[in-house]
Amino acid sequence: QVQLAESGGGLLQAWGSLRLSCASSGGTITTYAMAWFRQAPGKEREFVAAISRGGAYTNYEDSVKGRFTISADSAKATMYLQMDSLKPEDTAVYYCAARYSASDRSTAAMWWQYNHWGQGTQVTVSS
Repeated sequence: QVQLAESGGGLLQAWGSLRLSCASSGGTITTYAMAWFRQAPGKEREFVAAISRGGAYTNYEDSVKGRFTISADSAKATMYLQMDSLKPEDTAVYYCAARYSASDRSTAAMWWQYNHWGQGTQVTVSS
């Protein structure tokens, strides 16, 4: 059973940077496609970024392209989300997610395609 644990959230001002981490256990990220989602108060959970198993392919939601970078370190069994030029509208609880993937190209963007989730980490960006 894969277990995921996010860390790195916090409170910061607009245009700042933050790096989120998602440590996995019980499985290897070389066999799991992984992703970041976020949920702001009163809003539905939305896709942020995804990375294929092995890390060769990535996919980003349009509003974070050029600002966020998803990556994974298989040796550390950890996925990251580097967030730069943060905006107040990026404020949300950020969740990491994983799913077993037979394909090494899959970067699924729908939350229901993932069956392993972390507990979330709060990111608050002030203006």
